[in-house]
Amino acid sequence: MNHQTKIRAALDVRDQFPAIVGWHYLDSAVSAQKPQAVIDAVTHAYGRDYASVHRGVYQRSADMTLAYEAARTNAANWIGGAAEETIFTRGATEAINLVAARFTNGNRKRVLLSALEHHSNIVPWQLAGYDIDVVPLTEDGRIDLDAAERMANESHAIVSFAHVSNVLGSILDAKRTATIAHQVGAKFLLDGCQAVPRMVVDVADIDCDFYVYSGHKLYGPTGIGCLWGRSDLLNAMPPYQGGGAMIDQVTFAKSTFLDAPARFEAGTPHIVGAIGLHAAIDWTQGAALIERRVRAFNPFPAAASVVAGETVKIWEAAVLPGPLPTGAAHGQILAAGEPGVDVATAEGVLRVTRLQKPGGKALDAAQFLRGFALVPGMLFGPAPEGTP
Repeated sequence: MNHQTKIRAALDVRDQFPAIVGWHYLDSAVSAQKPQAVIDAVTHAYGRDYASVHRGVYQRSADMTLAYEAARTNAANWIGGAAEETIFTRGATEAINLVAARFTNGNRKRVLLSALEHHSNIVPWQLAGYDIDVVPLTEDGRIDLDAAERMANESHAIVSFAHVSNVLGSILDAKRTATIAHQVGAKFLLDGCQAVPRMVVDVADIDCDFYVYSGHKLYGPTGIGCLWGRSDLLNAMPPYQGGGAMIDQVTFAKSTFLDAPARFEAGTPHIVGAIGLHAAIDWTQGAALIERRVRAFNPFPAAASVVAGETVKIWEAAVLPGPLPTGAAHGQILAAGEPGVDVATAEGVLRVTRLQKPGGKALDAAQFLRGFALVPGMLFGPAPEGTP
C-alpha cells in the first residue's frame, strides 16, 4: 500500500469519528479518537449485555465471559501471539511496570534502554531498582544498534526499546535487537504502542520475549492494554496483585495461584474495555489502515496452460497471524480488472484459484501475485512500491 493509498484510506473513514466532525485532530500519537463502531460496542456492552465474567452461573455472565475471552484471543492474534500468553492490563504503562516488578533474570539488575524512550519505559525500571544503561541515537533519530551491540553484556537482565518512537516516528529493527539481547542472555521487551495501530506486528517473527501496547492509541477505550509474554517467562513470575480471579486455592495460612494470564488479572477486570478493544482491532482491520501482506507464497505455473473456463489453483500463501477480515475467507473477487478469482482459506493458508481464464490469454501466476498484497477490509489492494 503506497502513501497515497494510505492517505485515501484514512480520509475515507473520517466520517466514522463523531468527535472530530468539523475539525482536524493531529494528536493520535498521544491518544486516538474513537470510531463509531467502538463507541457502539462499549455502549451495547454496558447498556445491553453487561455482567461480570469468570464467576457467574447464569447465561448473561457466561456470554460476557465468552466475549471477554474472545477479545483476548483477538488482541493476541493482532500481534501474532497466543491467548494464554496475553494479559489484559490498564495499558502499556502498567504492563511495563508489571514486568519490571516481577520479572527476574538470575542476579542481573541492569536494563538497556535507549535515549528515545517514553517515561513509561524509564520510571518503572527505576522503581524496581534497576541500573539503566542508555543507548544513543543515530544522526537520523534511530536507536543506534551498533552501539547497543557494543553496550549489551551479561549484566543486563533485559533490553527494553520502543518499537516505533512516539516523538520521532523512527522504526526499530526489532529482529536485530532480539539477536543483540539474546546473544548476551538478556530478554527483550518491545513497547508497541505506536507500532500496533500502524504496522503489522508478529512477535514470533521478531523473536521478542515481551510485547506491550495500549488500546487507546489503537482507536480503542482508555484503561485497557495488553502484555504479551512467553508462557514460560510469565508462569515463572509471581503475581503482581492479589485478589479474586487469580487464585487457585485460598486459606488463611496460604494461597496458590493460577497460571498466566489469570494470575496477573486480580479482581474484576475492565470487561467493557476489552470488548471495546476487540471492536477497535476489528475496525482497524476493516478500515485497511494497515497492510497485511502474505508471509510466503507458492505459485503453480501449471495454471498458465489451462483453457478458458477451467478451474485451477493459481497459488497459495501462509498468511500472517490473525483472522482474515469478514468476507475474506471465501468467495469471488475482482483483481486487476480480470474477473473470476476465487479465494478460500483453511488453517492459515490462503488459496486462490482462477475460475475463468480471461480472454483466453496465458496466465502468469507469479506476475499475478506480484500485483497484490493482502490488506484488512479489502482482500487485495495495490502492492507497495518496490514489492518483488
